[in-house]
Amino acid sequence: MAHDHHHTPPADLGPAFRWAVGLNSLYVLIEAVAGFMSGSLALLADAAHNLTDVAGLLIAWGAAVLATRLGNGTYTFGYGRATILAAMFNAIAILIGVVLVIWESVQRLQAPVEVPGLTVLLVALAGIGVNTGSALLFMKSQKDDLNAKGAFLHMAADAAVSGAVVLAAAGILYTGWQWLDPVVAIAVSLLIAFTAWGLMRDALRLGLDGVPENVDRQAVATFIGDQPGVSNVHDLHIWALSTTRTALAAHVVWDGTDADAFLDHVTDELAQDFGIGHVTLQLETAPCERAKMCLAS
Repeated sequence: MAHDHHHTPPADLGPAFRWAVGLNSLYVLIEAVAGFMSGSLALLADAAHNLTDVAGLLIAWGAAVLATRLGNGTYTFGYGRATILAAMFNAIAILIGVVLVIWESVQRLQAPVEVPGLTVLLVALAGIGVNTGSALLFMKSQKDDLNAKGAFLHMAADAAVSGAVVLAAAGILYTGWQWLDPVVAIAVSLLIAFTAWGLMRDALRLGLDGVPENVDRQAVATFIGDQPGVSNVHDLHIWALSTTRTALAAHVVWDGTDADAFLDHVTDELAQDFGIGHVTLQLETAPCERAKMCLAS
């Protein structure tokens, strides 16, 4: 017997993505123009990097839209997993960007390049505003949505890089030390890599059908097992349908009399207390024969 609890849909991230894509596209244009006018290869390279950020936002946005589509005969659960893939893409993109920045920074330490301090400073200040503003658009949603978290971390990472660039550019203007630019870039990149790896780990966990981090599997098993009439719970599986939707399937040995009331109560409580909105329970009247696979109630 099964029961599917229809929970409140995730927040509409369309406006957040729309503003973030628009702001970052404008910033790429400004940065590219500034790079051409100043002859700064650093600004042109960063403009190219920020262009990949726009692509990442578009992918995350597309995944969020896909997640709202209903399932069909081929994709029976819908397209929610696109949000997990988008989060993984964002993590990979951030880590690749970190590697490229560190590589370029090491090259510049060996062969210093003169940086147009004032131009870089002004453009980086604009970058702080754009990236911080974009990150804030996803701040609330990123707590419960890994796809939004990916977009948030991507923008927050770029804001941190822009902040580091401002400090380095100010230092260069004041001291003339060109090595400040690559050293600061390496330091910030290592910090970003640590954060991005956490996002990658979470995305891999969901992609491999791991129990979502915010769900305590043992607590769920105990809750079901403690219900009146339940003598055993086994074959309990909990996995992510998307970055905001969680599913559960289990076999329950039960000797009650009102199956519908039991299912309504359990599924409502699982949705409210554990955030599990898609529940399938198979009720059995005989004890579990595969004792080693059963979970004690």
